[in-house]
Amino acid sequence: MNKIEVISTVKVNKSSDLYKIVDTCNRTLKDRDLMFGLALDEKDKTKMVFTIYRT
Repeated sequence: MNKIEVISTVKVNKSSDLYKIVDTCNRTLKDRDLMFGLALDEKDKTKMVFTIYRT
């Protein structure tokens, strides 16, 4: 069973283009067992949560 480990999480200001950075990281760094996520902060809708995972 594969375990996904959270390496780092940071809150950033919401930006409509931020997903492009996450997509580029996922495409170029997947061979290094890294995955990147982006989610809207549930408590503050002006912020987003960027997370780096090891897969």
